[in-house]
Amino acid sequence: MDIEAFFEGMPFADMLGVDVTEAADGHAEGYLEMREELSWNADRVMAHGGVTFTLADTVGGAALVSVVDQPVPTIDMRIDYLDAAGGDIRAEADVVGEVGDVGTVDVDVYGADDDTHLATARGVYKTGD
Repeated sequence: MDIEAFFEGMPFADMLGVDVTEAADGHAEGYLEMREELSWNADRVMAHGGVTFTLADTVGGAALVSVVDQPVPTIDMRIDYLDAAGGDIRAEADVVGEVGDVGTVDVDVYGADDDTHLATARGVYKTGD
């Protein structure tokens, strides 16, 4: 499966501008260029929490897809926001483990320009039928 193409072809992620830049061996990375229409603040550009969440969820899924080679719907995701994203954001994800038909992934989101740690998340995805 061409993981980057699969995730870039996802309509919602594509609309937001999520770019999965790497996905192999249980690790994935992705990037999102911040735009005014993705902001929650009318006075200055700051990423809406849903934008940060979507980047984390998409990159987390890509990390697991790199191991199981099939789409993995999200069962649950928990995210802790640590700081506001005022510019482009990037995410790094690593598979924590797989048990039965469930996989768990840890994701960290950073400011792309200054590496400020913006969020940490744990995603749980369905890996089997």
